[in-house]
Amino acid sequence: MFLEREIAAGHIPGAVLHIAHKGGVLLHKAYGNRTVHPQVSPMNVDTVFDLASLTKVVAALPAALKLLEQGKIALSDTVDAFLPDFRQGQGEPIRILHLLTHTSGLAADLTDKKAVLKLSREELLARVIGSQPLRPPGEKVVYSDLGMILLYCIIETVTGEPFDAFVKREIFEPLDMNDTGFCPSFEPERYAATEYSEELGGYKLGIVHDEKAERLGGVSGHAGLFSTAADLANFVSVFRQGGVYRGRKLFSEATVALSTRNFTPYDREYRGLGWLLKNPADISSGGDLLSSRSFGHTGFTGTSLWLDPEVDLQIILLTNRVHFGRTDHILRLRPRLHNLIRSMF
Repeated sequence: MFLEREIAAGHIPGAVLHIAHKGGVLLHKAYGNRTVHPQVSPMNVDTVFDLASLTKVVAALPAALKLLEQGKIALSDTVDAFLPDFRQGQGEPIRILHLLTHTSGLAADLTDKKAVLKLSREELLARVIGSQPLRPPGEKVVYSDLGMILLYCIIETVTGEPFDAFVKREIFEPLDMNDTGFCPSFEPERYAATEYSEELGGYKLGIVHDEKAERLGGVSGHAGLFSTAADLANFVSVFRQGGVYRGRKLFSEATVALSTRNFTPYDREYRGLGWLLKNPADISSGGDLLSSRSFGHTGFTGTSLWLDPEVDLQIILLTNRVHFGRTDHILRLRPRLHNLIRSMF
């Protein structure tokens, strides 16, 4: 099998793959190992993964959509309306729309990544809020962690409560996502190990891999979320079914449709709200065969999810590829796997 060959080649330690077609689960299987160093431990279907940037679409996006439906924010709202310390200079202001579509003009990341490890939570937030855009908003897609950290700050300001508490009550609990959350406290054998940490003197298990999220206490809008394939299947079912989960309405159909609308037709990278959309003329982690209506997202640790409404197909791939270091094997693995799966329909 494809994933077994990738594991044998040393490209990933293990994986959990979940495939659903027309609402029915075709495959939910674990492969390889959740840890290889310092000892080998097998992967299980209920293994908990550090989702990395899937946090952006599984936590920050639905939280923003919920506030939009409640009339508490609008895509046209400016960042400084909620974060008065944010100074964006002259010209077009940065809006919530720009944060969600990665068109804010902000840099992808803080310039000195090593310095991040020495910052307190307050110092890191001050740097992000003090960041100046490199270009006018709405002109170009630049995938930005900074923009999603700002969105996280806005959500906490609007709700008046911690981000993790809000998404747990409003999103995860209604979707029966009982193994999903920030700063998890499962037994060590539940986790897929990520990278070796000099600070810890060992491999991370249940401790967020992303440096900025770790400095923020493990909770942010750009990274930090942990989950399982089964919980993510519950989440993606909402976008498959127009906002409904097991007969309960979480979002309106109009809201779900809005999130997958192409807001950046002027750029090679098509962006919805949070979601990466398939551009048939560009390369994609979703491969070559998914339709132009497909949308998805990836996470640096080796996670991804893609949905193709044209054939009613959902593919969730969770790996802990950074357990072997920051190699690029996952960049070839993802599109080839999606091509293989899509060719079956």
